[in-house]
Amino acid sequence: MKRRKPKKVAIALEVQWGHKRHLETYAGCQRYADEAGWDCSITPATPNLLRMENRKPSFDGILARATPALASTAKRMKVPLVNLWLNSPTQNLPGVFGDFVSSGTMAAEHLIGRGFKRFGYLGFLRDKDAGLQLTGFRNRLKGEGLRCIAHRFSRESVTDKARGWKTFIDDLGKWADSWEPPIGIFVVNDLFCRYLIDVCRAKDLHVPQDVGIVGSSNEPTICASPPPALTSIDLNHEQIGYRAASLLDRMMKGAKPPKTPELVPPIELIPRQSTDSYAADDPIVSRALRFIAESAHQPSKVVDVANETGINRRTLERRFSESVGRSIAGEITRLRLARAKRQLVESGSLLKTVARACGFRNADHFHKVFTRAEGITPTQYRKKRQ
Repeated sequence: MKRRKPKKVAIALEVQWGHKRHLETYAGCQRYADEAGWDCSITPATPNLLRMENRKPSFDGILARATPALASTAKRMKVPLVNLWLNSPTQNLPGVFGDFVSSGTMAAEHLIGRGFKRFGYLGFLRDKDAGLQLTGFRNRLKGEGLRCIAHRFSRESVTDKARGWKTFIDDLGKWADSWEPPIGIFVVNDLFCRYLIDVCRAKDLHVPQDVGIVGSSNEPTICASPPPALTSIDLNHEQIGYRAASLLDRMMKGAKPPKTPELVPPIELIPRQSTDSYAADDPIVSRALRFIAESAHQPSKVVDVANETGINRRTLERRFSESVGRSIAGEITRLRLARAKRQLVESGSLLKTVARACGFRNADHFHKVFTRAEGITPTQYRKKRQ
């Protein structure tokens, strides 16, 4: 029996090998390719990567940061293409991207949990991913009656090292002058967190006591040093690449391209030194917030929080409400629900397992609390997000 030739696939991601997000996206694509037995080539995303060979296109499919020229050539030659570049000028391409709205929501929930009442966002001006991050961030804050001040800048303004860079840093300093610390800030990526920390030092603002900072991408070298280590969100780039390759496989087998992009939720927020503080004016409330954050996944109660702080329950509840704007029980429930949402999306665990892992008494209690807070059941939430 004649063996079928492996599919020839071009991976045209223009990988910058020093960046974790690029490496992981490529690794996800390649992992699926190995499983499927494809013959892959790494190539620039130029239209001439596609040419006719023996009256057939040179590739059976393409995974790419799709430029308009490449997308046009692939369409003309009827070669399936999956786009991994959210900011591509070409619209309506089949694509797989990170769920940036969810990352904004995750950052807001973390900073709210740290007791911040004032918030900011630092990100690119015209990039779609930054806009979606800001939408998720603002919407979550709005749900708590909170607001965000955004500082957005063009990519071009930080490429001109002689003139544009100085303007960018000066503008960042002026933005910092407008803050009323303590303030929690979500930043478009980890590298720009470092620039922001330098500005904070110049303004004699302390991270995390005056300014809590959350980054995005979880780049290990950038997050680790110099101090403070960065709290950051792992955007799940490896899974983005894997699912893009899976979609391409289906399309090469004749499936119709989906009308909307696939979105991959972030894995988790990794807390580190840049948010290792609780922004309550009352030190007792700060201690309560820390205890709640560390024990909410356990079956702890309001009385346990009071015992930890060493003051009576009624006094603590009054001081907590005055400082944070919500009850102790409400804060415990908020953190449990945030943890449960992540587990529902990221794992296939049974509801009773999720309930126990997140501090709920049992599956029925979890179902009741979740449905009351979210307006849908845990099962409906899981199906909606997967």
